[in-house]
Amino acid sequence: MKEINITDIKGIKIGNAQNFEARTGCTVVICEEGATCGVDVRGGAPGTRETDLLNPVNLVDKVHAVVLSGGSAFGLDASCGVMQFLEERNIGFDVGVTKVPIVCSAVLFDLMVGDYRVRPDKKMGYEACVNAYEIKRIENGKFGAGTGATVGKILGPEYAVDGGLGFYAVKVGELEVGAVVAVNCLGDVVDPRTGEIIAGALNEDKTAFIDSTKVMLSRYNDRTNLFSGNTTIAVVVTNARLTKAEATKVSSMAHDAFARTMRPAHTMFDGDTIFTMATGEVEVDISTLGMIATSVLEEAIIRAVRR
Repeated sequence: MKEINITDIKGIKIGNAQNFEARTGCTVVICEEGATCGVDVRGGAPGTRETDLLNPVNLVDKVHAVVLSGGSAFGLDASCGVMQFLEERNIGFDVGVTKVPIVCSAVLFDLMVGDYRVRPDKKMGYEACVNAYEIKRIENGKFGAGTGATVGKILGPEYAVDGGLGFYAVKVGELEVGAVVAVNCLGDVVDPRTGEIIAGALNEDKTAFIDSTKVMLSRYNDRTNLFSGNTTIAVVVTNARLTKAEATKVSSMAHDAFARTMRPAHTMFDGDTIFTMATGEVEVDISTLGMIATSVLEEAIIRAVRR
């Protein structure tokens, strides 16, 4: 596998917009020609838009953008700005009188980090689209949907550390696979190659990481909802030729990356969601693609928190 720039995947544009002072933002992944898309939601507290349409039994088989956003449910408004931007460029599902852009979205909770009164909105979603076309370079770290992301909130936000936005992509022959992820999990982030905690809840004097799983075990009978401000959301992008059902299966397999790098993952207090967008150029074995997608997403998660 050879590393490539995720924005070099043909037909894919990615843009960020954020408010650094308020510590929130959004990320948009655009495919003008439409991408076959699937989704798998594993967390117990998701915030999403247009995921039902991705069910293989439903009519529309292409999406034109996926939005990852902060702001909790308020952040779903950023999708409206993406729709406006795409409609102005005649991109979308043709309904005769206009073209309706098909825009899916997932949000994470960052309201407790910065200024809760500022959320990704229609204007910010539009700005992210402009940036997708005008700014070719994207960076890992505190940008876009990862601007207010934090990791390790088992003891409360005061003991958490920064999460962030991560990108990674590879090429295998003619096949290209990339991932973008906003890491904002309840638990710790672990490097699966070493088992080392690289981001997570801090001890009381903030000199070292505690092990969030051990804290949860010690409180197994405490049913109080002490956790807030979570959810990791991601998009896998590829030039593979997939059906909606196959794209959904890739999303399902890619959740292994969450399980390998976040401990715990898929809790009742996370809304963990993965989309897969496929531009339809290369035939591929689905199991192999799922394996590559998992590996790519793992690396994107690690890069998100290390920056």
